Amino acid sequence: MYPLPDLRTARTHIRLPREDDAERLLAYRLGNRAHLAPWEPERDEGYFSLEGCERAIAEQIAAAHADRAYPLLALDPDERVVVASFTFSNVARGIFQACHLGYGVAAEQQGKGVMFEVLQAGLSWAFEDLRMHRVMANYMPENQRSERLLQRLGFEREGYARSYLKIAGAWRDHVLTALLHPDARG
Repeated sequence: MYPLPDLRTARTHIRLPREDDAERLLAYRLGNRAHLAPWEPERDEGYFSLEGCERAIAEQIAAAHADRAYPLLALDPDERVVVASFTFSNVARGIFQACHLGYGVAAEQQGKGVMFEVLQAGLSWAFEDLRMHRVMANYMPENQRSERLLQRLGFEREGYARSYLKIAGAWRDHVLTALLHPDARG
């Protein structure tokens, strides 16, 4: 079992979701539904319900305890609201020691550096505590904010995948990037 995160940045508290976070998660999902829709898979109405959030949190906790994925919430320091979320998913061990990174930030936090702050802390945790060698992140070519964020974090472009993921109801191309453990960078 790897240590679960309890990270603090200047503006956030980052941790796994807990059962009592369902209402906070629902508020984040509802409040950012239109903002995040162009960058996410199509969601059914259950995703935007309290029961859907409760179910998601239970699945997320199980995934973390099974070392399959680490879905994390970034909350304000008083833990009243979710300001961002990110997930280290598709965790592969053995000779790979890698995962994928996905993330989203609340509309009102966009452009304030919060996602950079949160991901810096999260990536340090992934490399140090999860012992990842490689973290991969992919973005749609038209998502210039994600491109700049990943470049600023040190991710390097590794490829281009046509019709890679079904986002907002259509198969979308993605730019493939990765960040290696600091000791592996040369």
